[in-house]
Amino acid sequence: MRLVVASTNESKVAELAAVLGSADGLGGVELVPRPPGLAEPEEDGDSLEANAAIKARAVVAATGEAAVADDTGLEVRALGGAPGLRTARYAGEEATFDDNIAKLLAALVGVADRRARWRTVALVAFPDGREVAAEGACDGVITEARRGTGGFGYDPVFVPDAGDGRTLAELTRAEKNALSHRGHAFRALAARLATPAP
Repeated sequence: MRLVVASTNESKVAELAAVLGSADGLGGVELVPRPPGLAEPEEDGDSLEANAAIKARAVVAATGEAAVADDTGLEVRALGGAPGLRTARYAGEEATFDDNIAKLLAALVGVADRRARWRTVALVAFPDGREVAAEGACDGVITEARRGTGGFGYDPVFVPDAGDGRTLAELTRAEKNALSHRGHAFRALAARLATPAP
């Protein structure tokens, strides 16, 4: 199966390739980089799945090939589920990962309840209009300070419940993929793609 990757985030693409190319994934999937110069669509959906579909459909329309996309949200309980759909733009439209982390940690100063959940929806859109989606989640807590240098995004401040107390940024790529929301979502997506349509 050949899929054009909607994301240009190299770290995210590497995670996607590791999961979809693993023994319990699709194995033979060929991931093709998104064409250069393709404009980013406006992610104005009202859900993670809607935003993933917007991104995948834009690539299908531009290339005529099947495309894979995802959308991810960090839901912090003490913040009423924020940043949620605004996770990548939490500190503003041009925010960096550091900006977003700084705003999150500032919002949680003195807050005892630091429970949070990552949710990812992974989706493949096909030229014939068919779409296949799957969701993955990872529960954990937000730390009081950054720890670790691996991964990307909010990884240095998120400790998954299923781990050993390290942040996602302190895990190896394989360890992170085994525990993370994105790993769960793409493994579930691979299983759905491998199952013949009724």
